[in-house]
Amino acid sequence: MNEILQYFLIFPLLGFVVTLFLPEKKESLISSVAFGTVFIQFLGITTFIIVWIVKGGQDLNLNEISVLKTSDFEFFVDFYFDKVSAVYLFIGSLLTSMITTYSRYYLHREKGYKRFFNTVLFFFFGYNLAILAGNFETLFFGWEIIGISSFLLIAFYRERYLPVKNAFKVYSVYRIGDVGFILAMWASHHLFHENITFMKLNNYDLVSEHLQSHTFIGFFIALCLACAAAAKSAQIPFSTWLPRAMEGPTPSSAIFYGSLSVHLGVFLMLRTFPFWEHQTSMRIAIGVMGLVTSIIASQMAKVQSTVKSQVAYSSISQIGLIFIEVALGLHTLALIHFAGNAFLRTYQLLVSPSVVSYLIREQFYNFTPRDTNKKQTFSKKIQYALYVLSLKEFNLEGFLNMVLWRPLKTIGKSLDFLNLNQVYLVTIPFYALGILSYKYQENVPTPILSKLPELFAFIGLVFVFKSFSERKSPFLAWTLIVLNHFWIALAIAFNQKVEWQELAIYLSGVVVAGLVGYFALLKLKKLEKRILISQYLGHVYEHPKFAFFFLLATLGITGFPITTTFIGEDLIFSHIQSNQFFLAFFVSSSFVVSGIAGIRIYARLFLGPHVKTYHELPYKSS
Repeated sequence: MNEILQYFLIFPLLGFVVTLFLPEKKESLISSVAFGTVFIQFLGITTFIIVWIVKGGQDLNLNEISVLKTSDFEFFVDFYFDKVSAVYLFIGSLLTSMITTYSRYYLHREKGYKRFFNTVLFFFFGYNLAILAGNFETLFFGWEIIGISSFLLIAFYRERYLPVKNAFKVYSVYRIGDVGFILAMWASHHLFHENITFMKLNNYDLVSEHLQSHTFIGFFIALCLACAAAAKSAQIPFSTWLPRAMEGPTPSSAIFYGSLSVHLGVFLMLRTFPFWEHQTSMRIAIGVMGLVTSIIASQMAKVQSTVKSQVAYSSISQIGLIFIEVALGLHTLALIHFAGNAFLRTYQLLVSPSVVSYLIREQFYNFTPRDTNKKQTFSKKIQYALYVLSLKEFNLEGFLNMVLWRPLKTIGKSLDFLNLNQVYLVTIPFYALGILSYKYQENVPTPILSKLPELFAFIGLVFVFKSFSERKSPFLAWTLIVLNHFWIALAIAFNQKVEWQELAIYLSGVVVAGLVGYFALLKLKKLEKRILISQYLGHVYEHPKFAFFFLLATLGITGFPITTTFIGEDLIFSHIQSNQFFLAFFVSSSFVVSGIAGIRIYARLFLGPHVKTYHELPYKSS
């Protein structure tokens, strides 16, 4: 049965590729192919699960392909199937088939009809890949696909300001969560001295043997995984992104933020539970996080002025309870709770337009004043304080801004004096000095030599900080992202056992994607004369091909799994020593911030209200 697992990925991918080549005007054909793909997948998964249960329900593992193998590292794609996979796959295929049926009528004659179904099928492929993943690398592959699909669907109404702005916010929070995921992969490589599979992670003796002598690393991995799960499932302090994600079409809100994508954090905790189940402090921390999230989110849900936001916070509250169940080891209950919450939120979001219409009519014809004679259990001061805090979302947005975004912008703005010529003028001689230091390491004093990797990685991190805050030249912002990768490669080169072929694999994807993006920018400037990233320009309407190629280049340069950079990033981390925490933090932060900066350039240039006034111009508050 192991070999069948790969077909649950091939089929959604095939459906996605087919819809890419269908004419945009053939709405019926597009929706039929999408529904047919998902529904056949649902039938196949249902049949597979029944046969699997009849045969005893043993865990399945399929080592599909070894992509790259070096002397001390192997990058391979691995698939794993157990009861958690069965529940998530069944619920995912059933709900996606329902959403595609609903969307074929809901989005009739919408401008982005084909784009919507393309993105949903792309998401469905990434979702199946994440659920069937047998190791961290494969899971991260699907994790990234789901993230970019979220961005594209939230920004579906790309001629409006708020959907694009909120899409960028959500993607940024996703990328911040990716820091935890990347660091967890890095630490797990050093803990187990191999690319550990989830099948091996279920081996209690193996895990216990490694954790006994490396307690701190084990706690660090569990903490990083919990941070990644919290960001993906909108737990404290990342809860405020979920209502912003509701700017997309109602069907995408239902499938992403009501049912499937938002529960992926729970899936990550379930999948890695055998690793941290004996870390009592970690279980308590995850349970407390879920409890605090559930209490706060339930209060915020009560004061929302829109149905979608109310459903979003209600969903967050229930997911907090599911985290508590996972921490207590009640996995079957957590899976049942996940299924119930997914179905309920999908139903609520799909019927919300009808409910709002019905309530408006009721308010006009059957209004009943609220009974004010009920006994108050809290003092008025406490009630009003809770009400104001809930309206302000407990200042979580301000907290994230103070801790994350403001420092990034402050550091970047302190480098506003840099222009493109100055960057080259500073980088080329200093980088050449770094190469000479690498070539003649024996002549460099040991104390200085040991600090050079952190120094070069920090320079790369500063470059992407500047790229993130740049508000004028897209060429400068793009070049800084490319140069960041070269600084990281130089930093890692100083570590032992690094072969130049490994650095070439990493940088080859960066160079190709960087050149494609730069030439796209040159062509766009030639057509539009003046392009700045101080505002949203909306050039996708007049230059859709450039927008598409620039998006591909952006994904390639930020480590999305379409170039060798994705494999190269994993290779890079395999050469960071277990005691080089600062180097690991600088490199992982660079990867994350470069992703945010790259998507920001794409969004500013090609999305949002068009800069030319003869195009339709909606209000910012629309």
